[in-house]
Amino acid sequence: MNIAVISDTHDLLRPEVIERLQGCGCILHSGDISSRQILGRLEQIAPVRAVRGNNDRDWAEEISLFLDFETDGLRICMAHKKKDLPKDLGTYDLAVYGHTHQYAQTWLEAGPGGKRTLLLNPGSCGPRLFHQPITMALLRTGENGFTAERITIPHRSGEGTVRTGSGDIRQQIGIVIRETQKGQTVEAVARKYGMETALVEQIARLYVTHPGVTVDGIIAKMGL
Repeated sequence: MNIAVISDTHDLLRPEVIERLQGCGCILHSGDISSRQILGRLEQIAPVRAVRGNNDRDWAEEISLFLDFETDGLRICMAHKKKDLPKDLGTYDLAVYGHTHQYAQTWLEAGPGGKRTLLLNPGSCGPRLFHQPITMALLRTGENGFTAERITIPHRSGEGTVRTGSGDIRQQIGIVIRETQKGQTVEAVARKYGMETALVEQIARLYVTHPGVTVDGIIAKMGL
C-alpha cells in the first residue's frame, strides 16, 4: 500500500499534491491543516489520519493533538510538534511530526526488539516561504517492511517572494519581534504591516521557541 504523508498545508492544497495523493490507501497529515475544507478534500481521495496543529483553531477542536494507531501492519504515532512525540519511540515503526516546514528523515537505531523506527517530518506542501522546498513523503509498504521517498513539488515562477510593504527581511523580523513582545497576534501584525500571515507566524514561532534568539539567529534558522 502507498501511504502519503503531508503537513502544514495552511489552507492550500496544490494540484500537484492532489495528483501525488491519487492511488494512496491512506493519507497522514501532521497538522496545520488550517481549514475543514482542506480536510474534506483529502477525505474524498483516501482515508485520512490527522492531528491538530497550532494554527488549527476552533473548527479543529475535535481533532487530536496526538495519535497512536496501526495501519497496514505498521504502528505509527503522530503529533504536530516533535516535542510532543513519545520520548521512547522503540515500539513504533513510524513517528511523524511537522511544524518546522523542513523535510527530515532519520532512521533510529533498533531497540531491544529489533524494530527500527523512522522519524519523519514531511516538510510543508502548503504556501512556500522564500527558497524553502515544497515537500511531502510517500511510503510504500510490503512484506519486507516499508520505504520512504521524499517528494519535492516544483514551485510556480515568482512564488516564495516576500510580498510586503515593510522593506527587507531584517526589518520585517524586527517588526515581528517587537510586536510579539507587545502581545500582538500573528493576524494583527500581518494585517497592520501588510505581511504574509505564514511569514509572520514562522518568525514569531522561532522567536517564542528560541528565547534570546537574535535577528541574525532567526535568519539562520529560516535558512536565508
